[in-house]
Amino acid sequence: MGSILRATARILTRDGYEGASTNRIAEVAGVSVGSLYQYFPSKDAIVAALIDAHCEEMFEVFRRELAAVAGADLEAAARAVVAAQIEAHKVNPKLHRVFLEQLPKVGMLKRFHEIGRRSEALVRTYLEARREEMRPANLDLAAFLLVTTVEAVTHAAVIDQPERLDDPDFIPEVTALCVRYLAKGSGPPRG
Repeated sequence: MGSILRATARILTRDGYEGASTNRIAEVAGVSVGSLYQYFPSKDAIVAALIDAHCEEMFEVFRRELAAVAGADLEAAARAVVAAQIEAHKVNPKLHRVFLEQLPKVGMLKRFHEIGRRSEALVRTYLEARREEMRPANLDLAAFLLVTTVEAVTHAAVIDQPERLDDPDFIPEVTALCVRYLAKGSGPPRG
């Protein structure tokens, strides 16, 4: 099954969703089409399994990085969250780009949204532990805004300007954006 998913990833990054077929995937994986169908009923099922594996790998990178700074101060943790998002997006960025551009065609965008919600829950847990340092009172909203903002900036870099991911100023600038939003004494007044 792993060879089928790896072959699918290679085909998707080289030829896109339209360039993939079960026959082509089986050929690149070095298996018969009959063997492929023992595991997957269709091309969309293979792509769905690949998306699941990719999302889980990205989430694990994010979770591991965030866990490493659970006791860190706000700025260090914000930097770690930004860096974790970027590291997660460095997990096969070409494949991630294909998913972002072509996912709506296969109806798998929901899986990426689920990973976003799981990431928000992790960030929310961190924010709760630092509630006294936070300006925002609504930590659910704060976690949503942080994860969504960093995700949007990172996606824009992955898709349009991949060189930004290696720019030494990228993480500090996105970190500053997050810290200014979160820190007491900044942003709009509460209430």
